[in-house]
Amino acid sequence: MTNRRQFLTTTVSAALGTQVSSCATLAGGGHIDAHVHVWTPDTEKYPLATGFTKAQMKPASFTPEQLFAHCKPEGVTRIVLIQMSYYKTDNRYMLDMMAAHPGTFSGVAIIDETAADVRGRMKALKAQGVRGFRLYPQGGDVEGWLASPGIAEMWKVAADENLNICLLINPEALGAVAKMCEKNPQTPVVIDHFARLGMKGPPDRAQLDRLLHLSKYPKVTVKTSAFYALGKKQAPYLDLGPMIKECRDQFGAHRLMWASDCPFQVDPGHNYRDSIALVRDRLDFLTASDKAAMLHGTAERVFFS
Repeated sequence: MTNRRQFLTTTVSAALGTQVSSCATLAGGGHIDAHVHVWTPDTEKYPLATGFTKAQMKPASFTPEQLFAHCKPEGVTRIVLIQMSYYKTDNRYMLDMMAAHPGTFSGVAIIDETAADVRGRMKALKAQGVRGFRLYPQGGDVEGWLASPGIAEMWKVAADENLNICLLINPEALGAVAKMCEKNPQTPVVIDHFARLGMKGPPDRAQLDRLLHLSKYPKVTVKTSAFYALGKKQAPYLDLGPMIKECRDQFGAHRLMWASDCPFQVDPGHNYRDSIALVRDRLDFLTASDKAAMLHGTAERVFFS
């Protein structure tokens, strides 16, 4: 997904003309998008983390109102916000948007696992509506990183507090993740974007088998998401159907959840409707109950309960 931020701002900027009169219209029933990033051009109130500049914000803005212009027409009423890397461990913008739109958002935060009182910080964020914590490997030693004291503590707290460890990983990390799941069977784990299988072309068989192997751990769920970045990277994304079917067969639909990965799913050449339509309309092997789980039930249980 190295190029996913390299897209024109005009598509998203156009959404500014479509306003949602009240976020209350989004709360309640309907589909759930389990993975969206939001950010604001107001970098005075919400400063960017060290190492980021405004010029790197592509698009310059993706606020909840811009998101609603894409998701509301498709019947998506609730969204899981994923802390944006531009802010690193400063979760304030995400938390403020959750508070501003009660009932609409759940959240996945990022914390510094090397700082003091991991448990206390995780519990404090839980009290503000956070239901997961995003982790992604630092450097090439994935096993060493996962075994570090701070990460190990996060997995323990997540088990105790019923919080999700949400992993943004490449397929090469799946073996190390399996070892962590073996050590921490009570920790809820969410694999983002099929572990990015297919990012470089058709999914590798051995790597897919490692993802499917995680189905033996009942607390693991998988996001069927980021279709724009996987396989042929072309709508209607039907080439991803076989991988989705194998995941459904091994995990069960009750452990899969659809997500768009906006705003990157609305990169020029892609759109929101094609993402949700793959699960909602285009895969004949999915039953009505499969679709209900993937588009609503799993994410509700994992992120809104």
